[in-house]
Amino acid sequence: MTNQRTRVLLADDQALIRAGFRVLIDSASDLEVVGEASNGRQAVDLVRTARADVVVMDIRMPELDGLEATRLICADDDLAGVKVLVVTTFEIDEYVLAALRAGASGFVGKGVEADELLTAIRTVASGDALLSPRATRGLITEFLAQPSSPGVQVPEVFAALTEREREVAALVALGLSNDEIAERLFVSPLTAKTHVNRAMTKVGARDRAQLVVAAYQSGLVSATPEARA
Repeated sequence: MTNQRTRVLLADDQALIRAGFRVLIDSASDLEVVGEASNGRQAVDLVRTARADVVVMDIRMPELDGLEATRLICADDDLAGVKVLVVTTFEIDEYVLAALRAGASGFVGKGVEADELLTAIRTVASGDALLSPRATRGLITEFLAQPSSPGVQVPEVFAALTEREREVAALVALGLSNDEIAERLFVSPLTAKTHVNRAMTKVGARDRAQLVVAAYQSGLVSATPEARA
C-alpha cells in the first residue's frame, strides 16, 4: 500500500485564493500543493517541472486563460496522466462546454464547501470526472439551446458499443453517477463503472466528461427535457 500523495498545482491570478486553497489542500494527508501559477502560461510550464497530478485551474487569468492552458496541457501526450479541475466563479454554460472540450476532467464553482473541493480533486485524480450540479445542468441546457439535427446518426465508434454500454453512456450524459446508474439498471456500482470505462475506451474519450460531450454531439442522447427526467 502506497502513501504517495496526490500532487496539486494551483493556477489562479488571485494570490489570496491560491493561499486559501494551499492551506486547505495541504491539510489533507493524501494531497500536497507542489506549485502555484498566477496565469495560464505559468501553469503550462509548471505542470512539467512540478510533476503535478492535478491542476486546479481558474478560467479568467492574464497572458493565457485557463481554458487555453487546459487545452495545451490535455493535448500534450507527455502530460497524459495530468488531470485538470476547473474551479471558477463563472459557472456559465459556455465555459462548462469549453472546459470539457479542452479536456478538463472536472468543473466546480468556487462556492463549493472545503470538503467538496478536496473530494473533487481526489475524484479527478482517480481518473473519474466530476461536474457540479449547476455545471451539469448548464451543459445540458447548452445542448438544448442548439438547433436540433434529426438526421444525425450515431457514429461508428458508438455503434461499436454494446446495447448496455450505449445505455450507460446515455445515463452518464444525463449527469448520473456510477451509483445512480447502478441503481437505475439494477447492477452493482462496480459493474456500472466497468461499463462506463469500456464505453470511454471504445469511444476514445479521455475521461467521463469527454464521454458526456461525445454522447450529445453524436446524437446518442436526445437533447430534450424528457430525456433529462
